[in-house]
Amino acid sequence: MATSIKGKRVAFLATDGVEEVEYTEPRKAVESAGGSAELVSIKDGDIQAVNHLDKAGTYPVERQVKDAVVDDYDALVLPGGVANPDFLRMDLDAVRFVRDFFSSGKPVAAICHGPWTLVEAGVVDGRTLTSWPSLRTDLANAGATWVDEQVYVDNGLVTSRKPDDIPAFCDKLLEELSR
Repeated sequence: MATSIKGKRVAFLATDGVEEVEYTEPRKAVESAGGSAELVSIKDGDIQAVNHLDKAGTYPVERQVKDAVVDDYDALVLPGGVANPDFLRMDLDAVRFVRDFFSSGKPVAAICHGPWTLVEAGVVDGRTLTSWPSLRTDLANAGATWVDEQVYVDNGLVTSRKPDDIPAFCDKLLEELSR
């Protein structure tokens, strides 16, 4: 039986350089399970997605992060891509938004390079998570324990390593949302 998250609202925090499938596939999973998704970004207009380093599709921003509040959502997803989280972690509103999600105790899911924004928000100390392997040292330096697993859940924080892990990532995201 498929997981239903009818009525749940999920913020997808992303900007230019987001890895396309790490945004589109989890969004499809949320919407297919009855939830609604909103693309939140540090800018308005459209964001430019990538397929590795090549340009992919563009996606319309539905709300700027400076205007977003955690109370409007049931969960947060941080897709990866190399540039996307690097831009996000330099934006004070994006970092605040991420930190506020952790303060609220609501589920947060991050894939690939997405945990870079978690490091900047100061929310990984004492947690166990996975990511793209190159983030291992950054996460350890921020106090996290890094594991090389397809998907790892630590008290509502869902993390995965790469696009190949998306099916398991989506399953765990939906599971956390259905609680």
